[in-house]
Amino acid sequence: MGWKNVNTIIEGKLYLGNIQAARSSRSLSERKISHIISVCSDQIPAEDPASGFTHLRINVEDVDHADLLIELPRACRFIDKAIHNGGTVLVHCVQGLSRSAAVVAAYLMCTRRIRSTQALDIIRQAREQIWLNPGFQEQLVLFEVCQYAPSPSCGVYTNWRQQIQRRLQPH
Repeated sequence: MGWKNVNTIIEGKLYLGNIQAARSSRSLSERKISHIISVCSDQIPAEDPASGFTHLRINVEDVDHADLLIELPRACRFIDKAIHNGGTVLVHCVQGLSRSAAVVAAYLMCTRRIRSTQALDIIRQAREQIWLNPGFQEQLVLFEVCQYAPSPSCGVYTNWRQQIQRRLQPH
């Protein structure tokens, strides 16, 4: 079976996909998508306020040291608010494998109080090709350790950021 551009995570409420899904008016209308999270820098038509979509951009690269962790609470609130108000959410990145899967996993972790491994298992049942980079896998574990609220005042978060900064410094 070939890979799909978009997969259902929570029927009629939450979808995970790639950039093609986010750019396809047919794909969006078929699923009644009202809210979109773009976890990349690539532009999509839904960003235009006239499109009628509610859009959130999380401009994070798919690299181990990218700080997706600090963005996860905002993404979870966005998804939760959309669903509670009767909306339907598409979370996408370029390929729909790493960044967007990490955001969806964080939402499942936060709302169901499950571990990252359980959340990723749920997502893999719908979209088997997901493949988070190791940095994002680590950040999902830290998301739970920070009790789903990483912030600059959270010691776990600041320690992790400092470790990343030290690793990135030229020797």
